[in-house]
Amino acid sequence: MKYSGASRSITLRLKFKNKVGILGQITSVIGEVGGDIEGVDIVNADRGMVSRDITVKTRDEAHVKEIVAQIKKLPNVQFLHRSDRTFLLHLGGKIEIANKIRLKTRDDLSRLYTPGVAHICMAIHEDKGKAFTLTIKQNSVMIVTDGSAVLGLGNIGPEAAMPVMEGKAMLFKEFAKVDAYPICLGTQDTEEIIQTIKRISTGFGGVNLEDISSPRCFEIEHRLREELDIPVFHDDQHGTAIVVLAALINAVKIIKKDFSDLKVVINGIGAAGISITEILLASGVKQVIGCDRKGTLYAGRKTGMNKAKEEYVKRTNLHHLKGGLEEALQGADIFIGVSSGGVLKHAAIKKMARDPVIFALANPTPEIMPEEAEGSVRIMATGRSDYPNQINNVLAFPGIFRGALDSRASQINMEMKQAAAHAIASIIHDEDLSEDYIIPGVFDRKVTKAVAQEVAKAAVKTGVARREKKKSSRNLTF
Repeated sequence: MKYSGASRSITLRLKFKNKVGILGQITSVIGEVGGDIEGVDIVNADRGMVSRDITVKTRDEAHVKEIVAQIKKLPNVQFLHRSDRTFLLHLGGKIEIANKIRLKTRDDLSRLYTPGVAHICMAIHEDKGKAFTLTIKQNSVMIVTDGSAVLGLGNIGPEAAMPVMEGKAMLFKEFAKVDAYPICLGTQDTEEIIQTIKRISTGFGGVNLEDISSPRCFEIEHRLREELDIPVFHDDQHGTAIVVLAALINAVKIIKKDFSDLKVVINGIGAAGISITEILLASGVKQVIGCDRKGTLYAGRKTGMNKAKEEYVKRTNLHHLKGGLEEALQGADIFIGVSSGGVLKHAAIKKMARDPVIFALANPTPEIMPEEAEGSVRIMATGRSDYPNQINNVLAFPGIFRGALDSRASQINMEMKQAAAHAIASIIHDEDLSEDYIIPGVFDRKVTKAVAQEVAKAAVKTGVARREKKKSSRNLTF
């Protein structure tokens, strides 16, 4: 029985007679309806009554209601309340602003604020570049969304997107010591979004675009890259692409194939699918076929096309293959899914080349479940944390922005993204590679440091770094 993990863990507070057998009845009922008990704790005991908190791992909200309904049927058991452990973590928000310098005396106040701060203001007035060294700009990233394409939830709006952006800010701080701020915009007008970001960019060293629907996200990123002098990075596109490339670098070592010989089928030609294609083509893959709900994308197709897809077919499906996903997979080496759950059938995998590699990245339900693909796939990866080989953007974006900020890069270019992918892949030594270990875990602390260093080096090499570099005996530092 598959549970949803800690995110669906609930605590039930029950009151009942402190009598042998009643707790056993409760735990039996929970087990009979499929609940997985994680812990039982006494809250208090008084006058023959006991209150207990029972923590239960569940599948979904319907499962929670079923468990509660069955408990309420038990005689002599009083249901007090349930608490969702995930909701409790979000109460009051998940992030805060803290001072780096303690403010204790009059002298502190005069130097940190008025009148001493005036000297700092005038120094920046005379040289705006000093904002990078004298303000939080050097370590600040805005996380911008309009709430139009949040996780697998769709267009839920900026307020509902805020918990995701707060979580993203936590990841920036935890893994890269970057101060990131959620900016949830109350507009989905492309031009308004662009102008708003430009106007508030003064105090930031980078822009992370998040959960903005396709194809609007392409124009927003393109315009901002052209009109701002700080890095602009749409994580749904490029973060996914970088980690996919990292996983593929290691996967091909196991199946002993060259990038130039691979036939890659990508299902889902939105923001992530297009960016994955771009980084694979830039890395030596020559044959990519894109598929969407209408089937393969090819030059001249009339249905379900847009400007982004029209550009896409100019560089892909060079043999003009037509048909559906199953036809596209004939003889394919790699399947990469960034689409929807259950669309890849076992019969289609059987038509792939030897040692097929499947990256089924739809969340929470992959294009095909690993259990269903077992026995027909050499290497399997998903976007989920409860299976091996999780393709997770947190392996990429903290280190990418750390490297970009450290080098004071004006942009994040293809070379920097490729450097990030190779850095992630390099964390696993060749002798440690296996079918279930082609990508490091998200809590491997070596990843962010390696990515930041290689991204900074690539920024210098490609001429987009604006911070003077120094060579130490170990690494390139700034």
